[in-house]
Amino acid sequence: MVKKTEENIGIVNIYASFNNTIATVTDLAGNTIGRVSGGQITKHDRMRANPTIAMFIAKKVQEICRDYRINAVYVRMKGQTGATGIGPGAHAIVRTLTKEGMKILSMVETTAVARGGPKKKGGRRGRRP
Repeated sequence: MVKKTEENIGIVNIYASFNNTIATVTDLAGNTIGRVSGGQITKHDRMRANPTIAMFIAKKVQEICRDYRINAVYVRMKGQTGATGIGPGAHAIVRTLTKEGMKILSMVETTAVARGGPKKKGGRRGRRP
């Protein structure tokens, strides 16, 4: 007889800019369970967005999930608004989570896209010399 394992599902929100990587673990209702950032792992500013540091972030996320018996996650990745893409740490976190045995149900990229932006100064007729 095959033992049926119960899936406890959570959400891992990853914010990966080119300066830092932040991972937040929430339940399905959106309540925060834990948060880990690159600054908690290393004290070097230039290293916070590094994929190597992101591996350590993923291991801390795995420990948080183990404490709450979460074994399957939805992954939501977000980059910096207006940047060229997601930072280097996001994919390293996902890779390490799968290696650690976490089941990933789906991955979504939720980066905000600027659509026009705020009004420029200068009035209706613009800046005149």
